[in-house]
Amino acid sequence: MMTMQNPTYPFPGPLSPTTAATTTCSYPTVAFTTPPNYAARLCHLLTIKGFNPLWCPTLVTHPTPHSLKPYLSPPPTLESFSAIAFTSRAAITSLSTAIADFTEPLLSPHGHTFILAALGKDSELIVNDDSFIAKFCQNPNRIRVLVPPIATPSGLVHALGLGLGRRLMCLVPTVVGLDEPAVVPNFVKELEEKGWDPVRVSAYETRWKGRECGKELVEKCERGELGAVVFTSTAEVDGLLKSLREMVGWDWKMVRKTCPDLVVAAHGPVTAAGAESLGVKVDLAPSMTSDSLTVASKFNFNQPAVQVEDATSEELLRLRMATMLSNNLGSSVCFDRSGQL
Repeated sequence: MMTMQNPTYPFPGPLSPTTAATTTCSYPTVAFTTPPNYAARLCHLLTIKGFNPLWCPTLVTHPTPHSLKPYLSPPPTLESFSAIAFTSRAAITSLSTAIADFTEPLLSPHGHTFILAALGKDSELIVNDDSFIAKFCQNPNRIRVLVPPIATPSGLVHALGLGLGRRLMCLVPTVVGLDEPAVVPNFVKELEEKGWDPVRVSAYETRWKGRECGKELVEKCERGELGAVVFTSTAEVDGLLKSLREMVGWDWKMVRKTCPDLVVAAHGPVTAAGAESLGVKVDLAPSMTSDSLTVASKFNFNQPAVQVEDATSEELLRLRMATMLSNNLGSSVCFDRSGQL
C-alpha cells in the first residue's frame, strides 16, 4: 500500500571549492521555487542531471482537511456530486486526511459512476492506495479514476467531457499573501462552459513565504553564478517577484540586467503563460513529447538547432535543462501546480 508521502531524496551539499567559470560551465546553479512537497524530487532530478540545485521556495502549502468535511458527511452528502477534480497532490493528501476518520463509505454501492479526476503522477496517490477508493465506496466499479493524457487544466476539462448539469467538486487552494493566479478561475470557467456545475472547495492554503524568500537567488545572481531558474507554477513566479520588490527593489528587468545569460524554464505552457503575464520571459517550456536533441532550438525563439559538439556553455545549459524538463520533470511534477498554485 502506498503512503501519502513523497519519496525522500537527500539534498546535496554545496559544491567543492572551484572557480566561478568552472561552476557555471560544469555545474551550473539552477534555482527552483517549488514548495516543499515537490522540492526533494526536483532537487534529486537536477542533481543527477549534473546541475547544482538551489532551492528558493517562494510558497508554502498547508492542508486544511477540516474545510472538506462538511461536503463529505454525513453520508450521503457526497451523492449530490458526480465528480471530484484534484488540482494538485496537496489536494489529494488533504482529502485523504479528511476521510481517514470516517468508518462508513461516503457513497452507497449503487448509483451513477463517480469520477475522481487527477493529473499525471498525482493520480498514483489514488490508484496505488486501495484504502483511498474503499473510503469512497464498497463497490470499486462505481468509481472511475480519470487521468487526462495532457496534464493541464484544459486537458482535464476535455477529458471530463460534457457535464450535462452535473455537480463537480473542485479541490483548490486558498491563496494567502498573493493575488490568486488565473489558473483556477479559468479552470472553473471552462468547466461551466462544458455544462458542469463546479463547486470550489478549499482543500489547502498556498501562502507566500515572505520577503526574504528570494535572498539566495539574488546573491547568486549578483555574483554571476546563477545559470537558470525553474518555475512550476504561476504563483511561484509572483512570490519571487514580490520578494525581489520588497527586499531589494528589483523588477525582472533588473534580474535580466544583472544576470543576462539566465535561462528561465517553466513546467508546461500554463506556467509559461502565467510567468509571461507577470513580465517574466520564458526560454524553455518543453512539452511531454519534446525531442531532447532539438528542444533547445524549439524553445529558444527559433534559433538554429544546437549540436552538442559545437555548443557554447550557455547553449549546453539550455539543452540540458530542456532534456531534463521534457524527459523527467514532465513525468513527475504535473499540472504545473495549477496544480499547485
